[in-house]
This record gives sequence, structure tokens and C-alpha cells, in this order.
Amino acid sequence: QVNLKESGGGSVPAGGSLTLSCVVSGYTYKTGCMGWFRQAPGQERGGVAAIDKQNRTTYIDSVRGRFTISQDKLRNTLILQMDSLKPEDTAMYYCAAGWSVCSLGFTENYWGLGTQVTVSS
Repeated sequence: QVNLKESGGGSVPAGGSLTLSCVVSGYTYKTGCMGWFRQAPGQERGGVAAIDKQNRTTYIDSVRGRFTISQDKLRNTLILQMDSLKPEDTAMYYCAAGWSVCSLGFTENYWGLGTQVTVSS
């Protein structure tokens, strides 16, 4: 059984930083990717960043240069370092695993329950 559990969300002022973590268990990391998605109130869930087994990364334009995705393979942990946060980054952040995560897609992903990030202006 695949299990993903996020932590590290919270409330920060604009310009602040947060580090999100996702502990993954039961996922056989072969051809897929790990990644982060987010969903703001009233909006659809969308991809933020992804990383593959070779540590190649993908970011959406609005977070490139501010967010950094990484993985600790020994601890089976996915990390999202978020700097220079903006109010528009406010959302529920979800950890995901699967082959479509490589392109920030949604097909047959495994999902965590999410962690809330709130950025005040």
C-alpha cells in the first residue's frame, strides 16, 4: 500500500519561507516521479514541481527560482523549499507520486492528504 504524508505547512508573511516534507512508503520508484501540487480555494488543483529518480526537476514558471524540490532517498522523503513566498502561493499543497507526475499530470497518481500554506500580504 502506498502512503504519502505531508508536513511543514503554516502561515507566513509575504517574503517568508517554508519547507514542506512528504514521507513516502510503499512506492516503488521505477519510471515515475515525485512531485508537489497545490489547490487554492475555488481553483483547480495544479502542478508545482516534480523530480525524477535521476534528480531531474520540473517547475511551473510562477515558482521557478523561488521553490526548490529535492528528495532524500535514504529517508524516503520529498522536500519542497519555498522562498520569497507570495500571497498567491496560498493553497493546500499535496504530495504526489506516479508516472504522470513527471509532466505534472494527474493520471493514476498516488496522493497525500495535503498541508495548508497561507501567505499574508
